[in-house]
Amino acid sequence: MIYQGNDLRKITGGMKGRHVKVKRKYWMGRPPIETVLGAERRALVRVRGGNYKVKLKFAEYANVVDPRNGQSRKVRILRVISNPSNRDYDRRGVITKGAIIETELGRARVTSRPGQDGVVNAVLLQQ
Repeated sequence: MIYQGNDLRKITGGMKGRHVKVKRKYWMGRPPIETVLGAERRALVRVRGGNYKVKLKFAEYANVVDPRNGQSRKVRILRVISNPSNRDYDRRGVITKGAIIETELGRARVTSRPGQDGVVNAVLLQQ
C-alpha cells in the first residue's frame, strides 16, 4: 500500500499533547501505471466519488498534432526515443508526459498522461 497522507502536519483546534491520527482509506495511494509499447490494453480503476480513471497499460497508437497546420492524426508508435523525466523509464521505454516517441509522421513529444488519461496525445517536433 502506498500511503499518501500527511502525518507531519500541525494539529489545530487547541489540542494539547500527541494526537493519534487515524488513517483514512481515501488517503491511500496506488502504484503508478507505467505505459509501455504493445497491443493496447487499458485498466478501469474506481476512484473517490464513484468516478472511474482509465489507465493505459500498453500503447500502440498516438494522436499526433502537427503544429504547422493544426491537424491531428492517429498514428502508430514505432519506438520510445527518450524519457527525460526518469533515467530508468528512459532505459525501459516507459511512456509518460514529456517522453519523445518515434511515430509514422516523425518524432513527437507526449503531452498527455497515459497512465492517468488512458490515451497518448503528442505534438510533432520540428525537424
